[in-house]
Formats: sequence, C-alpha cells, structure tokens
Amino acid sequence: MSLYHSTDSFETEWTYSEHPGKDFGKFVHRSGAFYNDLEADKGIQTLQDGRFYALSRKFLPFSNEGKILVIQYTVKHEQTIDCGGGYIKLFNCSLDPKQMHGETPYEIMFGPDICGPAVKKVHVIFSYNGRNVLINKDIRCHDDVYTHVYTLIVKPDNTYEVLIDNEKVESGTLEADWDFLPPKKIKDPNAKKPEVWEDNVSIDDPSDKKPEDWDKPKFIPDPSATKPEDWNDEMDGDWEPAMIDNPDFKGEWIPKQIDNPKYKGVWVHPEIVNPEYKQDDKLYARKEICAIGFDVWQVKSGTIFDNILITDDIDVAKDKADHIIKLRFEGEKNMKQALDEEERMKLMQDASISNDVQPESEVEDEKLVSTTNEDHDEL
Repeated sequence: MSLYHSTDSFETEWTYSEHPGKDFGKFVHRSGAFYNDLEADKGIQTLQDGRFYALSRKFLPFSNEGKILVIQYTVKHEQTIDCGGGYIKLFNCSLDPKQMHGETPYEIMFGPDICGPAVKKVHVIFSYNGRNVLINKDIRCHDDVYTHVYTLIVKPDNTYEVLIDNEKVESGTLEADWDFLPPKKIKDPNAKKPEVWEDNVSIDDPSDKKPEDWDKPKFIPDPSATKPEDWNDEMDGDWEPAMIDNPDFKGEWIPKQIDNPKYKGVWVHPEIVNPEYKQDDKLYARKEICAIGFDVWQVKSGTIFDNILITDDIDVAKDKADHIIKLRFEGEKNMKQALDEEERMKLMQDASISNDVQPESEVEDEKLVSTTNEDHDEL
C-alpha cells in the first residue's frame, strides 16, 4: 500500500517537469479558502491561471497482476472551475519526471475533467498495446467547490468499479466497456443481400389512380385585383395581378399504401467468428507501476489534490474515504456558508453606506437653492 498526504516539503518529494516549450504552473501547500481543519486539510493547490501543470513522484515498482488495484485521491475545485483537468496518471518506470508532458506514455489515467457545460466527466483510460483506450461510458463528475473522493477499483477478473465519495457510480467488465479487443464476431464478407429481397413493409396500391382534376397550380392571380387607373402600359409595362394561394391546390398526389405481399422482413447480415479476436484474461494487469503524476491544464487555478492512495485492499480504501467524508464535508460546507454570509452582509453594509453618502454636486445644489431663497425673502 502506498499512501500520500501532502506536506510543506512536497517539492522535495515530487518533481516538476522541465520539458521545453511549456511554461508550467506551480503548486502551493494550502487548505484553501474554506476547510474543516486548517492543517489536516492542506493539499497541493494549483496557483497560476492559464497554465499547464506537470508534477510527478516515483516509488518502488510493483505489478497488480493477480491482485486488486485501488487508486484513490481527493479533488477540490474551490475556484468554481470552468475548464481544467483534475485527473492523475500512473506511469511505468520509463518515466523521466523532468521530461513529463502531455504526450508522455502512461499506464492509467483516472479522474475528473471539466470544460464548460458539455464536458463534466470522469476519465478512465488504460494503455493497451501502445494505445490509450477510453471507457465507452459517460461518467459524470462533481463540479461544485467542495472536496470529493475519487476511487477506481480494478480486479483480476477483468471487472472494475468507479466510486465518488464511496458511492458506486459505474461498474462493469473491461472487455465490454473499453475497445481493447477486436469484436468477437464480424459480418460475413461473403454474404450479400439478395437482389430480389423485399424489405419494404408497404407498397403503392396499384389500383389507386390520381383523380383527373387533382393537379392545380399552387398560386393563382388574385381575382379581386384591378388595374390601377393611372397605370401606363408603355411606361409601367404590362400589368399583372398579384398572385395568391390557390384554395384548390392539393399538393403532390401520393397513392395509398397497402401491405407488401412479398415482404420478407429486415435482412440481417450473417456474422462469423472474427479470426482476429483473441481473448485476453489480463486486460487489467499492469506489468509495472512506479510513478504517479499530475499532468493537467487549468484555465482558472485553485484545485487542491491530496490523500493519494494506491492499494490492493478495498476495505482500507473505503475506510479512509469514509474518514475524509465524515470529517471534512460538513466542516467545509459550514465554513463556506459562513464566509458567504459574511460577504453578503458586507455587500449590504457597503451599499447602505453608499446610499447614505450624498454626492458633492447635490450638496452644492442645495446650498445654491438655499442662498437664492434667502435673497428672494430680502427683496
């Protein structure tokens, strides 16, 4: 089990990327603007707006083959994030922390990603045979300002679970929910739909004929229109009445439909076993994992990451998540509500003071009126 809780010395334990061409942002060790416990709730917080962030840490390598793999950490978007990543990546031992960047190969990418109202998802991406394979399901992430615990569980039976705040939000099998493998069956390339196959449920009634008086123009001259008395044919040209909708117009004639006596149903293309399909019982397995990192872009900074846990014990992860939830959630919300109320009262007070202070021009106007009235009395 590997557990990481940030400290003031995180920059000696983690490595910033120095990959050329990027102006990477810095992290600071903070609990944010609102919290339950000032010290216990501190994490690494993105500091600068409009930056890429690339920070990683290596550890002793391990493989999850034959074991459960649990990845868990906390994310707090207290800046009301509009566009930015909140995910983490697990790497193999080939990672060079000082050269980490967006195209660096990784083993697993997991966590929330938000960009506008359309993108609010939890990424679950695995590397497989040199490809980054995305989950086929849409998992909704939280987009509020409070701390949330994100958990990914991968089991050696090729099943998985995604939890947010210890509540299961998605689960299934790796083979079904990722396109790791070619399909088990494919359409038979030698099978073709017969040319005489009737797949129309209905056909035109051959006995139905279009009435002789059906065809009428869509527009007709306005019978109430009259040529103006001052109309000059030589100067104004030939006079023509305005056109109006024809009340007798019936549109395009369509024959009645009857059941097709030759209908055979929808033709289904026969399938055969895909010769390229090969079952893989170890889709879940990572041969080596020995680094974890944050490789994200943020338009508006302020996200706090913490409580990273990598383990093979689901119960341990659940207990630690419960501990965070019970201690932190209520405290954060109470402090946030108190700060919001304090800000509301301050705005009301400022508005009241502003209304009470009379503009200087109005004071001068009152003096002028007073002087004028006094002079008038003397007269």
